[in-house]
Amino acid sequence: MAREQLNGAAYSWHAFAERQDLAAALAGHVAGRLANAIAERGTALLAVSGGTTPAKFFASLSNIPIAWNKITVTLVDERCVPASSPRSNAGLVAANLLQNAAAAARFVPLYHEAASIEDTWEADSRMLRSLPWPLDVVVLGMGTDGHTASFFPDADNLEKLLDPSSERVVFPVHAASAGEPRLTLSLARIVRAGFVALHIEGEDKRNAFESAMGSETRKPIRAVLDTAERPVEVFWAP
Repeated sequence: MAREQLNGAAYSWHAFAERQDLAAALAGHVAGRLANAIAERGTALLAVSGGTTPAKFFASLSNIPIAWNKITVTLVDERCVPASSPRSNAGLVAANLLQNAAAAARFVPLYHEAASIEDTWEADSRMLRSLPWPLDVVVLGMGTDGHTASFFPDADNLEKLLDPSSERVVFPVHAASAGEPRLTLSLARIVRAGFVALHIEGEDKRNAFESAMGSETRKPIRAVLDTAERPVEVFWAP
């Protein structure tokens, strides 16, 4: 397995020749962190991202025999669409992660069909507050515009989303570039996680990440790296 690691002040870079190798390595890291959390406090809390990138990682993680019945899985962000929609992150997780050994995990979605996104946000915020915070593991993705979670550069409430002192668990997001309205965990909840991983694939994502690291404009992914309590582990394959 080809692997290199480049360390920066706010992150560690792990590069793999093949995406399947990345998926297996990331799954191993995540499973180890979850197992340690269970040993220390009897439970573990995992937040994962959607999109097309994590399917192989989800499949690898689902087969690792840890105490999944003591793990709660939730989402970093979600589109306000039914779980049956191909754009639903909850649907992606159900089909790819909550299988095999991981079928025993408890899943807490962000979105429930409601009269409005504001109604959903308020209900979910109350429900999510009851989870065993802080997150033990969070796995992020990133768009070529430098957004992560649903921290879109054109979100109308971006300043609130990126407030590291916020006590909010989840926020509604309206952004033209996002398509549907969305719900997202706040930056404050993400950066307090015991282990923060960024999973990206392809040369376009590597270039976008490097651009965000060197840009004078503070893109959302840079905000996460700048405020995370521990260095972010970046996993990349071409």
